[in-house]
Amino acid sequence: MEKRFVYADNASTTKISPGVLDAMMPYLTEQYGNASSVYSLGRKAKIAVETAREKTALALGCQPSEIFFTSGGTEADNLAIYGICRALASQGKNHIITTAIEHPAVLNTCKELEKNGFDVTYIFPDVNGIIDPSDIKKAITCRTALVSVMYANNETGAIQPVNETALICKEKNVFFHTDAVQAVGQLKINTAEQNIDLLSVSGHKLHAPKGTGALYIRKGLPFYPLFSGGNQEKGIRPGTENTASIAGFGYAMEEAMASLSERYITVSMLRDRLTGKLLSIPGVTLNGDKKNRLPGHCNVSVSGIDAEGLLLMLDLKGICASAGSACTSEDSQPSHVLRAMGISKEAAKSSVRFSLGDDLTAEDTDYIAHVFAEAVKKLRKK
Repeated sequence: MEKRFVYADNASTTKISPGVLDAMMPYLTEQYGNASSVYSLGRKAKIAVETAREKTALALGCQPSEIFFTSGGTEADNLAIYGICRALASQGKNHIITTAIEHPAVLNTCKELEKNGFDVTYIFPDVNGIIDPSDIKKAITCRTALVSVMYANNETGAIQPVNETALICKEKNVFFHTDAVQAVGQLKINTAEQNIDLLSVSGHKLHAPKGTGALYIRKGLPFYPLFSGGNQEKGIRPGTENTASIAGFGYAMEEAMASLSERYITVSMLRDRLTGKLLSIPGVTLNGDKKNRLPGHCNVSVSGIDAEGLLLMLDLKGICASAGSACTSEDSQPSHVLRAMGISKEAAKSSVRFSLGDDLTAEDTDYIAHVFAEAVKKLRKK
């Protein structure tokens, strides 16, 4: 089979779309004004920022005044958790509930708060990687300041019961945050209808540039800023606005929403095609819920094989994939997500994640499956 280039690591990052790049270019060239300036060049930059805010709010079902731009998902997660917890600490609210399968941006923030007097309850998922909302309900106490549950897992793609969990939090008068970095642009989200108080987004997961993101904060929430500085973003996220990237981010949000339903169907079909072919290989098992997952995610373990060698062989054939989260790729430890699901250390270390985009074809998935099978065969002969 002729070698081809196949990018199947969209959960790690995506390429900037042509429309996003076009939206950014004016603010990288002639429209370079500071959005906080009062003269016309600055006002044009301000309009670009506010237009992006409106597009983001429309995509998330909230008000523009509830959107705050950040440098990405990690900052948004940190800002959400620290912002609420620091605001409520004086009220004796020093308890956080999260899950054992969160992104390091959430887990490590919670660990830091533990060092500063907070108690953290970590909820474990079932074997399919999905949290039971009743476990959240049992863990809530009068000291609980925040519940943070990711919308969809970055490694397995497992979609979490956000609606049920958020409703429990509302009934218990506890604030609810969701890291929706993987879900935005893949699933329909409406923060108002879903009782979500805070939601994190990252631009480079949906064809916007790296270093862009946003945090939705429901109006009226007590909040303590992470940084000190000027009054940009109402003081919640001070610092001169990255106008070009924000303009690109807003366009990407609009673009993603416009084609969401069509892409969901297309990418799901590609994922199912690839999954079926991979699972036909002896010793290959699927990690995560088969149905309740993001449209492009396919995470598998291969018995008796280390993922690193397999990924290198895929790369030699032009295939880009990953072993779990790109944010922990330099860590030799097995995936904390798969281990939390009860998967053995050996199986976790043999896991490979494919995350497909709508630019792939059926032939691309067949190529992945063919190269994967050949690589497995060669590695097992060693």
